[in-house]
Amino acid sequence: MTAVAHETSVEVDRPVRTVYNQWTQFESFPHFMDGVESVTQLDDLHLHWVTKTAGARREFDAEITEQIPDERVAWKSTNGTTHSGVVTFHRLAEGRTKVMLQMELEPEGVVEKAGDALGVVQHRLHGDLERFKEYIESRPAESGAWRGEVSQDPTT
Repeated sequence: MTAVAHETSVEVDRPVRTVYNQWTQFESFPHFMDGVESVTQLDDLHLHWVTKTAGARREFDAEITEQIPDERVAWKSTNGTTHSGVVTFHRLAEGRTKVMLQMELEPEGVVEKAGDALGVVQHRLHGDLERFKEYIESRPAESGAWRGEVSQDPTT
């Protein structure tokens, strides 16, 4: 199969540190990501996801491949649905941040391939970022933070 690239962004009325800190709270993703039932952080680098899309329930694991506070979080799946991506955080002004999502995924089966061709995945990803914006802007502060750094493996 061939991976399909997607890119979307949103501007958030919060400082880059606050936005980044909230994004690192992976277990909060079901609050704003459509189809995500749960995300369990197994350790600093590994996440277990449970999703349900169009009635199909899937579980997969992902690994954080790079993490630089206030700048970027990159990941790749280690089993299940094949995908990888990066979220970057850009200071636009004091209290305003641009969040950019770039993701590559391999649609599985006829339904996912058709949905991707019709723009369903792109629409869902943009909706997730819009809901993240609403989520963080409706809170007085981030719900937590992980400020550790994960260096990208130069051999991959």
